[in-house]
Amino acid sequence: MPSPSPPPGLVVRPLEWRDLDDLREMYYHLYEERASGDFVGIPLFDRRPSIADEVAWFQGHFRAVLEGHEIFLVAEIGGHAVGSCTIGGGRFGPASEESHVGTLGILVHSRHRGKGVGSALLERALSEARSKYELVYLQVFSENARARELYRRFGFTGCGHQPRAVKRGGRYLDKDEMVLDLAEHPMASDANR
Repeated sequence: MPSPSPPPGLVVRPLEWRDLDDLREMYYHLYEERASGDFVGIPLFDRRPSIADEVAWFQGHFRAVLEGHEIFLVAEIGGHAVGSCTIGGGRFGPASEESHVGTLGILVHSRHRGKGVGSALLERALSEARSKYELVYLQVFSENARARELYRRFGFTGCGHQPRAVKRGGRYLDKDEMVLDLAEHPMASDANR
């Protein structure tokens, strides 16, 4: 199944300092989605983090990008960030026995989901990851069929399952773990053909 064509005017580019407010608002919107009963595809805190917390989060990622330890791409439409994709190194940092492994995280604003933004972000991120990592792992909620299908199209395969990994209100959500071996998979741009 081919990916949707990217929306007109979509630009996928490296993180810039000016993205802070758009990324914070996009993340805060997830808390509104959860409150309205919509499915949110990533784990959230019990309460929305403060602006200071978000600035600290952003600074950490921005520093990791500047130091070359992380890939952080932004999808921009009309001058505003509408999605992001990160691939960061092992939990022990860039100079460890896990530095050949990247962990992927992706977020697309609800108004732009299902329109090719995620595919465009993944294609570029995986292309850049080839020069930094051998493997890329991710976690996805088991019931998030749309996201799991997107990852499969790019060559990710299942490698684990975490039952009751997240407790959202009174409901448990399972997570699936997926992996992509970059050496064994064709270029990301070939995944959509």
